[in-house]
Amino acid sequence: MAQCQTLSKKLEENKAFFQKQFENAMDLIIRDIELSGRKAALFAIDGLINKETIALCVMEPLLKTTEYPKKPGEMLDYIERQVLSAAELKHENRLPKLLTLLMSGFVLLCIDGCDDGLVSGVQGFAYRGPQEPQNEVMQRGAKDGFTESNQLNMAMIRRRMKNPDLKFEMLEVGSQSHTPIVLCYLEGMASGKILRQVRETIQRCPLKTVLGAGYLTAFLDRGSVFSGVGLTERPDVVCGKLEEGRVALLVEGTPSVILMPFLFVENFQTLDDYLARPFYGTFIRWLKYIAFFLSAFLPGAYVAVIVHHPEMLPESLLIKIARTQAQTPFPVMFETLTLYFLYEVIREAGLRAPRSLSATVSIVGGLVLGDTAVAAGLVSAPSLLVVALTAIAGYAVPRLYEPLSLLRLAFLLIGNFLGIWGVMAALVFLLIDLCGSESFGVPLLSPVSPFKGRLVWRDVFFRAGWKRLSRWDAKVQDMPGSQDR
Repeated sequence: MAQCQTLSKKLEENKAFFQKQFENAMDLIIRDIELSGRKAALFAIDGLINKETIALCVMEPLLKTTEYPKKPGEMLDYIERQVLSAAELKHENRLPKLLTLLMSGFVLLCIDGCDDGLVSGVQGFAYRGPQEPQNEVMQRGAKDGFTESNQLNMAMIRRRMKNPDLKFEMLEVGSQSHTPIVLCYLEGMASGKILRQVRETIQRCPLKTVLGAGYLTAFLDRGSVFSGVGLTERPDVVCGKLEEGRVALLVEGTPSVILMPFLFVENFQTLDDYLARPFYGTFIRWLKYIAFFLSAFLPGAYVAVIVHHPEMLPESLLIKIARTQAQTPFPVMFETLTLYFLYEVIREAGLRAPRSLSATVSIVGGLVLGDTAVAAGLVSAPSLLVVALTAIAGYAVPRLYEPLSLLRLAFLLIGNFLGIWGVMAALVFLLIDLCGSESFGVPLLSPVSPFKGRLVWRDVFFRAGWKRLSRWDAKVQDMPGSQDR
């Protein structure tokens, strides 16, 4: 029985198999029953099922029925068609699949003399209800966000997109955990090539267990500085991307949904941009572009100018900076780097600390340490201002915070050793890497490179009004990734 991959006709062998698989596991439930004198058993996992549903939709109909066909196979078919009232019923005899179903909240009915099983969906585990996403706060958008349940997540997408072309395809990943994954796309809109690449990547994934969407991004991304795979907690964002021909992956147990392909310019776009008036949406978008460059290049440019090119500064500003630097014992590079690491430590402490202490950590770090360090003459006020402005600017584009942390440090070191020309050279190499990167065959910097003027001027550098956007029905056709359907 241990080597068999299907159910046995002997009920005792089936019971022995499941008892061995869940040995020393107290959550396995086995309920022995008799149906017209023939032995049968129900198998389920405690905590994943709704016991009231089992009692009303499974146990009660089975025990109230007095006459069953004599042959075990006919008995199982009769139970499926005329006895059980559960909404989800199907036959299954493969043992690996049955184990996965049991650990997904299904109940299994086995009858002595029959090598087939009848599984019924009676899931009853607790899950968190829809709440406002904490990482994607919107001023005017919807306040519901994804949860850890794929069924609820699919319902939130379907409620917004009442389109029969919306498809949910079930996949599995993880050689041991068999984590359910839902591939979501619009048929006729999503690229067939991208769908094939996603399916093949999931099938080749060597992970044993997948506990979050971040586990899969490393296999779906090509390893550039900027990721070609996006994460979102908002159903309205997913619906908007699906309408553009994108593909989404819903991972059971995590409220973050993976979006593919994900372009670089989309890091600066939010739903609020499209809910506000066009001129204000354009203004906010340009603020984000400026904040990105400030967060990435300001520390490096500041150190480069102070160390190598002080003649670039106005005389009055140069005198003030020189006066403050003369009062500190450390060079500008060391104090800027120290302030940067202190900021990262304070941020991590405030993020990981209990909520009752996070505000205290921020206040102590921002006021006490910063003000005391300047008053004690350990760091200069201009350096503290540059680091603080850099940190605040980084929060304007939260999706790029991880690559910005690396770029900030890299440009800081380059600016200290090579000056402003080194910073410009590093910027050129960064642009080359960005222009050469792809996400599932789609250029990451599209539609800026390769340049598509109509898209660039209406939805990248500027945000056109909805009257103007609605006149362009070819938006999806022009979007990268919509070809090769």
